[in-house]
Amino acid sequence: MALLKVVSVQKPRQIAARILKERLLDDKYTENLLEIELALHPLSPPDRGLLQELVYGIARWQRTLDWLIDRKTGARTQKAQLRILLQLGLYQMFWLDRVPNHAAVNETVELARQLGFGPQAGFVNAVLRGYGREQDQTRALLAELKSKEPALGHSHPDWLYQRWLARWGAEKAARLMEWNNRPPPTYARLNSLKTDTASLAARWNAEGVKFVPGQWDWVEEGQVFRLESHPPLAGLGSFQEGFFYVQDPSTLLAERELAPQPGETVFDLCAAPGGKTTLMAQRMRNTGTIVAADFQPERLKLVRENCARLGVTNVVLQAAANQKSQIKSPKLFDRILVDAPCSNTGVMRRRVDLRWRIRPEEVQRLRATQLGLLGQAAAQLKPGGALVYGTCSLEPEENDSVISEFLNANPGLKLERQRELLPFADEVDGAFVATMTSACPGLAR
Repeated sequence: MALLKVVSVQKPRQIAARILKERLLDDKYTENLLEIELALHPLSPPDRGLLQELVYGIARWQRTLDWLIDRKTGARTQKAQLRILLQLGLYQMFWLDRVPNHAAVNETVELARQLGFGPQAGFVNAVLRGYGREQDQTRALLAELKSKEPALGHSHPDWLYQRWLARWGAEKAARLMEWNNRPPPTYARLNSLKTDTASLAARWNAEGVKFVPGQWDWVEEGQVFRLESHPPLAGLGSFQEGFFYVQDPSTLLAERELAPQPGETVFDLCAAPGGKTTLMAQRMRNTGTIVAADFQPERLKLVRENCARLGVTNVVLQAAANQKSQIKSPKLFDRILVDAPCSNTGVMRRRVDLRWRIRPEEVQRLRATQLGLLGQAAAQLKPGGALVYGTCSLEPEENDSVISEFLNANPGLKLERQRELLPFADEVDGAFVATMTSACPGLAR
């Protein structure tokens, strides 16, 4: 029994160390690696939760963790996995209240031995125990760091913090970084093609799902729920039967603005994985036609799978070789949604690696892509039709600046309204949506 207990305690940490090492050495996305490992190694709910907390937490806080390590090691270079072990120990000591210090130290040292770092086990032990003796002082240092060096204290790149500081000021920039470091909740959108609010609630109660309805001015009442706790969603009958779709409330704003009606023809220019596509089908009550296009043909498989699970029957899939290819249909469309590729800075808390991958020049590169997609869309919009542009970026260069340049080149389009959702103000992921209408068919490309 004692041996089984040790194996159970160590397993999430072993897997976390493996994921974090592969992430660094092979430049793979943490979210994908975690999903693969969870499929290969089924864990109890507590172990699953611990593994996810360790992996995501260390990915988010790696800059601050490395600062702690460098304070005790004179900034000497360590092997990648040895540094990961130190990060694992320190994260449990200073970010996880439920793990006692002695347990964090002992288990990290034992894990070092198991992974072939026996000669370095004493070094790991010394660094962690040193911080254990300075627990209160270190917590005070970490708190002070957030005010003196906010980007380092909140574990963000300096250039991103400086950009947000210039735009919103220190207080809001700090709140945004705090938001990015919080584990995101799970939201589920009801699928009215298959069920209703009362039936879904009854099903969830039977399945052990705890939920609360959400309220946002752009979301219909009883449409989106925050899942407080639940078994693995993919195993639920209500999921497999298509009663709901996992979707952040911010993503419903673009579809609300587009407002597709039953019987219309709609073009979804960047459709994968299909959340907005299936929501449009739901609003249209499976009538009319939605052409769901994407520039990554392999991702259209996700749209197909989601349509099948949710009972969507009015979607036609279409692909292009690349983003310079023209996706054209023989007919014009009543409404077009351009959910454009972007820097994703509004969803940074969900994409834990993003802050370390994105570069300043990428914002400008994506801008050209966004303008090109809008040009394609405008050429296929009916007179009087609606064109909605959306991103999950917080950067003006990808949002209102793109719309301004696009409208200057397309005088036949009129801006009706635009809206930005900000995490620190709206308590949802960041998003930008602009709604335009066409007055005449002669639009510039």
